[in-house]
Amino acid sequence: MSKKKRVFDIDFEDADLTEDVPAGTEARRGPMAAAITENAEALSARQQAEAAIRQENDALAHEHVRLKKAGLITDLVPLELIRTDKLTRDRAEGRDAEIDELKRSIKDIGLSNPIRVEVVGDAYELIQGYRRLTAFRELFEETGEARFARIPAGINAKGEDLLRLYRRMVDENLVRRGVAFGEMAQLAVQYRNEDPNMKNYDQAVEVLYSSAARQKRAYIKQFVRLIVAADGALRHVPAVSRALGLAVVKRLDEDVNGIAIGLLRRTLRQRDDRTEEEELALLSDFAKGKGKMSRKAAKAPVARQAKTTFRLARPEGDAKCTVADGRIELRLEKDFSGVERGKLEAAVAAFLAALER
Repeated sequence: MSKKKRVFDIDFEDADLTEDVPAGTEARRGPMAAAITENAEALSARQQAEAAIRQENDALAHEHVRLKKAGLITDLVPLELIRTDKLTRDRAEGRDAEIDELKRSIKDIGLSNPIRVEVVGDAYELIQGYRRLTAFRELFEETGEARFARIPAGINAKGEDLLRLYRRMVDENLVRRGVAFGEMAQLAVQYRNEDPNMKNYDQAVEVLYSSAARQKRAYIKQFVRLIVAADGALRHVPAVSRALGLAVVKRLDEDVNGIAIGLLRRTLRQRDDRTEEEELALLSDFAKGKGKMSRKAAKAPVARQAKTTFRLARPEGDAKCTVADGRIELRLEKDFSGVERGKLEAAVAAFLAALER
């Protein structure tokens, strides 16, 4: 037989909760009632405070996201965490002569314009401010002072479009003195090679330098032709003046037989260690028409080289391969400019690795 739990109704008399008070005076609450009321009021106040804090935190978080997307978040970034290999710089290699002046300014009044970086894993990739970063690195190496170990940097939103990154750098440097047409042309060539959406070099110039005047873009396009014609043989691009660069391109345009471009490349490849003055002299002589060669002489190789040619059957047609000393050439009816750069690099790397096995 199961036992039933007995339930008792307990009634508290009013006298247990409040004390008798004279007529006309306010009744005083009992200790428990007062404690419950105070606890409820405290809980309500705490909930209101927490709600206000959450609202403020949400507002701050949204504002942080907005500022980050706009690239307005600034922090002191350690120098050793900054990489500089994502973008091709529109400055020639070598030390900038104006760095010393910039270093003196930084030592005296600090850095007034932060560099711009993008977060990449546990590090940062430089977007703008190569000279400023170089100045800070040299100052830290020379002085060892902690104030130069970190540099003020605006943090860009992660994964920003490649064109926007290049345009940021280009537009910043268009107002800077001393950027040669050859340097701007080199940047356009590199950008066209990196962006599969660019159909040709002229389009790359128009897109990158849309803020520049039309005449300036025309000069850059001419220098692009010089850079491409030299095929990597120019050693002192920033030293080539506008007049000299245009004169060299004019000589190339006047050559209806296609001989001059070969002569230019061979002339520039004679010595890799030539000085700036020597290279300018070579270009000047070429522009004046010195060193003319007949079509037969221009095509004749300096030294006879062994060459191997073969064909490979492919679904899209035969691939013609030509192999010589220092050169492998592949010809196929296929537009390789539309292939993603990463795939091309992986394919070339696999090809070279296979040759070493």
